[in-house]
Amino acid sequence: MSRTVSTRAVLVGTVLLALSGVLASCASDDATDSTSASVSESSSASGTASATPTDSASAPATDSTTSGVDDITLPGSCEAIYSSTMLQTLQSTTPPLNDPDVTVTSTKLVPALEVLDAAPNVRCTWGEAGHSGIATTVAVVDSEQSATVLSALESNGFDCHDSDGGTLCTADSTGVDIDSGDIVSQGESHFLRGNGWVATTWITVNPDGYTQDIAATVWG
Repeated sequence: MSRTVSTRAVLVGTVLLALSGVLASCASDDATDSTSASVSESSSASGTASATPTDSASAPATDSTTSGVDDITLPGSCEAIYSSTMLQTLQSTTPPLNDPDVTVTSTKLVPALEVLDAAPNVRCTWGEAGHSGIATTVAVVDSEQSATVLSALESNGFDCHDSDGGTLCTADSTGVDIDSGDIVSQGESHFLRGNGWVATTWITVNPDGYTQDIAATVWG
């Protein structure tokens, strides 16, 4: 799904506001997103090169007697969520890792964002506050939370399909910077499998196979 919007190619406000409108418009006219935040709004950004899991995630995700083959233990750092090849690519093309000024959330959908804020997670961003970047959060969720996220994605028009043993949902849009005339692409990508959820918002930068690489690395 792709539609054209009028937006500014800056990460600090209007681009993300446009993304919220595009994703919400994929559903009914009354689907809204009250969290169209700029990259400097969210208080959840990491200020260190390697993100630290939230306190509630320091233990394994589930009890070993009940965990399923699709369940994960939360990674201990941002470097651990990528293959060595993808990590090298990001380090060379989209530095730095976890710039404290990049605070864009990893989803703009309210129900999904509420789950993300409540779940143990590791948050990773790439790029500086500007016209491009990536914000990814790997979270541990229960079955009810996973169902809530999937319902929010599907009801907002995301393209969801089976992938890598789980469900991959994507949405994107293309806009024109009204100042420069440059084409600006933006979107979200989400992967859910077992007790794990990989949530990503991207602007301009969307490496080929990015979410799939995380899925293959985290689930092994």
